[in-house]
Amino acid sequence: MSLQTITLGGGCFWCTEAVFVQVRGVLDVESGYCNGHVHQPGYEQVCSGSTGHAEVVKLMYDPAVISTRAILEIFFTIHDPTTLNRQGNDLGSQYRSGIYFSDTQQQRVAQELMLELRDSFTRPLVTELLPLDNYWPAEEYHQDFFAKNPHQGYCLAVAAPKVAKFRKTFAQFQKA
Repeated sequence: MSLQTITLGGGCFWCTEAVFVQVRGVLDVESGYCNGHVHQPGYEQVCSGSTGHAEVVKLMYDPAVISTRAILEIFFTIHDPTTLNRQGNDLGSQYRSGIYFSDTQQQRVAQELMLELRDSFTRPLVTELLPLDNYWPAEEYHQDFFAKNPHQGYCLAVAAPKVAKFRKTFAQFQKA
């Protein structure tokens, strides 16, 4: 089995993680920070906007079960890739939309899909497409946040609707 990793920034990592842990073929989801200039950043530093990092989820997946394209189709459905440095009420460069690829095949698939989707939105896509750089895992309390805190206000208001949208739109990719 040849596993792959791809890293995605779709706003708050709690929400993105809450969806991708439910995707068949995704074997591991880790919340973290990437593509900034500080070594081993912490949450408070990243939230200050001074590190240049994005909040992301790093996915390990089996391409024999789910394709890179399917992962990216889910990604583009569960967040707004047209808002610069923002998702809903979450504002700041750490909440930017981004695909941080591990190889040129992932880059090619993302470029092709972004071209196809370009006319599906009323505003231009602002999703950055870059190689993964300077990744650091988020603190332990951020890992599996939605699963551990399903009744927390933010989870109910923001993460739960994204999970519901995934379940409704991509039933074929749900874990059993």
